[in-house]
Amino acid sequence: MNNKNKGLGVRILVLVAGLLAVSAHAQLANNLAIDVKAMSMGHAVTADPPGVMSIHFNPAGLARLDGRRVDLQFVGADFSLESEFSAPPDYNVFGFSDDPVVCDDVPDDGVDFCRNFKTATSSVEGISLYIPFINDTVDLPPGPLIAGPLPAFSIRPAGSKFTFGTATYLPMAAGFYRDEDDVGNYMGERVALERITYLSPSVAYQVNDELSIGASIGMSYQAIALEQDFRAPNELLGFARVIDESICAPFAGESNIALDLILFGICNPEEGLGPFKNLASLEVSMDQRFSPSYNLGVLWEPNDRFAWGAVWRSEAKTHMKGDYKISYSNATQETVNGIGSSATGALALAVLGIPSRIGSEEVGAVSMDLTMPATFQTGIKIKPTERLQFNVDAVWADYKEWDAFNIVFDRSSAVLSLARLFSPGSTSTQLSYPLNFQSTWNLAFGAAYDLTGRIQLRAGYEPRASAIPEDRRSPMVPINEARYYSLGMGYKWDKDTDIDLGIGMLHSKDEIPADTSCAANCTGIDNVVYNPYAGLDIKTEARIMMVGLAFRTKF
Repeated sequence: MNNKNKGLGVRILVLVAGLLAVSAHAQLANNLAIDVKAMSMGHAVTADPPGVMSIHFNPAGLARLDGRRVDLQFVGADFSLESEFSAPPDYNVFGFSDDPVVCDDVPDDGVDFCRNFKTATSSVEGISLYIPFINDTVDLPPGPLIAGPLPAFSIRPAGSKFTFGTATYLPMAAGFYRDEDDVGNYMGERVALERITYLSPSVAYQVNDELSIGASIGMSYQAIALEQDFRAPNELLGFARVIDESICAPFAGESNIALDLILFGICNPEEGLGPFKNLASLEVSMDQRFSPSYNLGVLWEPNDRFAWGAVWRSEAKTHMKGDYKISYSNATQETVNGIGSSATGALALAVLGIPSRIGSEEVGAVSMDLTMPATFQTGIKIKPTERLQFNVDAVWADYKEWDAFNIVFDRSSAVLSLARLFSPGSTSTQLSYPLNFQSTWNLAFGAAYDLTGRIQLRAGYEPRASAIPEDRRSPMVPINEARYYSLGMGYKWDKDTDIDLGIGMLHSKDEIPADTSCAANCTGIDNVVYNPYAGLDIKTEARIMMVGLAFRTKF
């Protein structure tokens, strides 16, 4: 068999598991902390877009700005992602229950069942960022991330109905790292996902005193990076442990041709596989440096008491390319190489499309077409009194676009050819993995009160719907239905200068009972991709805290 195909079966499983989790992480960070005023108003600002950052929230809002203006945003963010893992009654994988994730017994105590179960916890240590151009992931010290100044500029020539602008901002940013011994590392030891809009040429046109329209083009950088351990508490690996500990034990230390032929070399490995052993570790990074998208907006303000706005943010198609490295565990190497050393074992592996020998590492190139979903947002602004204002928005996100992830490898493989039988859309060089995400609708609410002629108090609330189906929930993405709360204040420094302050929190809790999600804890013979906590009960909780300051002035 061609050496390029060695270990590709395991590589496929690990890559799919990692990319599934890290890409789904996008929903967690989408549309957060782009603008401080919007953050404090629960993102319900389509009918009252904030300054130059109207470019993102409703580019028609640029028409309300005159002269030359600059916005500078400073944002701080901190978060916690926590998971709990516990064993339900009668927990086992093919009769084994000594899973080190939830078993508090002394390791290798000579029994294959757990006497004392525990509840294991996982948490993140800090924030990770993928740095463009140097193509590396950096772990920041524990504590909040401070970003800024993020600039935005606009200009409206005297007497013109056109306003032009551009901004630098982060439509999506998420990343974390865990301790190397954390039980959550099977769902990501180090993760970074980001979309950076570095240039966004925009234009708005004042149709008349009541109506304006606008458009912007976003030029963005997209990146995904992941480091993750891989295991598979699967019935087949449970059966492999039975063979290793029961059938092969009497032949320990023996080796002859007859034994190899009869047992297919199964007993040759010094260390066999098992359902709770680490199989491999993955490192992967992919990026695209130019990923365009566009926003279209309309704003109608018939009077000072009422306004209506709408914005369409287009999908963004990306073709990310990168590299991966798989480091195989000793048990994986010993098992494959031991079976492959037998004539009958090598023949059986060839029939299954598995190599007869693998090394400690595999490297290669991988690419992926990922479409960032389109969104539509519309809302109203109502001022029942001179001082009080209410905003209400409806938000739609087309996560249904993520019906499947298609991963393309730099080589063909018999294993991929076999995968076509079980995964519709797969070919000899492409693996298609179904997701079945759902498009979502949710409302967002904001309120503002003019305390004085200079000070405005603000508050917001956004109940976020989940795009992830019930049977695809995961501790990697511990955000299903979430609640966003915010407070803020605006201060008018002088007739040309405004300062905004804001604080927001996104909170989500979830429970994933054993065998209810095939992206975390499904059981059975076909649960290899990807259920590292098969048969366990999982609880998750996520909090994201954000603070921000914006400085807006003429120049």
